[in-house]
Amino acid sequence: MNKFDYDLFVIGGGSGGVRASRFSAYHGARVAVAENGPWGGTCVNVGCVPKKLFVYGSHFSEEFEDAAGFGWDLGGLNFDWPRLRDNKSREIERLNNAYINTLESAGVDLIEATATITGRNTVQAGDKEYRAKNILIATGGKPHVPEFPGKEFVITSNEAFYLEEFPKRALVVGGGYIAVEFAGIFQGLGAKTTLAYRGPLFLRGFDIGVREFVAEEIAKKHVDLRFNHDVKKISKNPDSSFLVEFDSGDKLETDLVMYATGRVPNTEDLGIDAVNLETRSNGAIVVNDQYETSVPGIYAIGDVTDRIQLTPVALAEAMCVARNLFQGADSRLDYADIPTAVFCQPNIGTVGCTEESATEKYDHVSIYESRFKPMKHTLSGRDEQTFMKLIVDSSSDRVVGVHMVGPDAGEIMQGVGIALKCGATKADFDTTIGIHPTSAEEFVSMREVRK
Repeated sequence: MNKFDYDLFVIGGGSGGVRASRFSAYHGARVAVAENGPWGGTCVNVGCVPKKLFVYGSHFSEEFEDAAGFGWDLGGLNFDWPRLRDNKSREIERLNNAYINTLESAGVDLIEATATITGRNTVQAGDKEYRAKNILIATGGKPHVPEFPGKEFVITSNEAFYLEEFPKRALVVGGGYIAVEFAGIFQGLGAKTTLAYRGPLFLRGFDIGVREFVAEEIAKKHVDLRFNHDVKKISKNPDSSFLVEFDSGDKLETDLVMYATGRVPNTEDLGIDAVNLETRSNGAIVVNDQYETSVPGIYAIGDVTDRIQLTPVALAEAMCVARNLFQGADSRLDYADIPTAVFCQPNIGTVGCTEESATEKYDHVSIYESRFKPMKHTLSGRDEQTFMKLIVDSSSDRVVGVHMVGPDAGEIMQGVGIALKCGATKADFDTTIGIHPTSAEEFVSMREVRK
């Protein structure tokens, strides 16, 4: 008789947990996955998917304005927030069910309950304890809001997707990608939007040229950018609006305050103390290059390890775990040159080194930059530019970093990411024929090194 109920017990039904469960089952393992919320995790429910749908929706205000330059006269326009919100929710519900069907079709047992590790091979879920040969933690992360007077009046991105009413005025607090994305969403959908960040410039960790350019473009869209502003206190007015006081002495009245000040690993009720799992100071679970924790047989992937907080990274880590455990493989993920996008307006696409990191890593680098008005805006009249940047290791001619700010930057950067993974040189870019007329062709047309 087998002493284990399962070969793998997965805690967390988000992108990483579902992928690991499904492919482990395909490889012949007996698998269960426990989830105490909607299936699909952050990405599907309160992250990538609904956010991108809202970004699409917020673009239409500009599209309607731009249409005039192309001969279209539009009138009587009206934005219906409940319709967008509820249409989004129906799509999310469809995806929830798709995840359930996918897992059940693979033969995975679904447990809708909070799962707590009680021992090296035991997990308590609901009113039952399960024995598992291996345990995988894939519980993701959650928004973090610091302590300050009036914290109870703010929302996070989680709640922003389900607002009863759309605000006339909105304040977004934070300097990461979630903050700049939601600033664009609120402004595009019609709210008078302010973005406040305690530092001198948002998007820390991105290329400095990208950061500066994005700040210029977002300001053109009438988002009120307030750098070096930290919230000191929030109080509620008699009319249910809020008074925000900054450490600078400035005050702001607004109808909504959304905090996007980082995310922390979700380890609440996980039972890590029961097995003395090693964690970092921020609560992230420490793993080796095969995602095994300090306790043999217990693994962790995705945002709960706080490596690179991207859904595709969690999916790739999940595949490594499934292959290693049930195919005898020795899979490890290469974290270099991971392409990513920020769906602010205009979009950011980036892969490889920033200018700052490249100058630290290589003796000599060549920088190629281009700023131009996209062809569409020659008729729309919109004052929006596109920014592109190539960073080249001069000694090898290899392109080590590529950055773009402009429409469809994420779509374009996916292909560029493949080129960098293949070790493409500047000469390879130069000998590639461009697709005309596109913005993307600029990547193979830049010839002059920035002075």
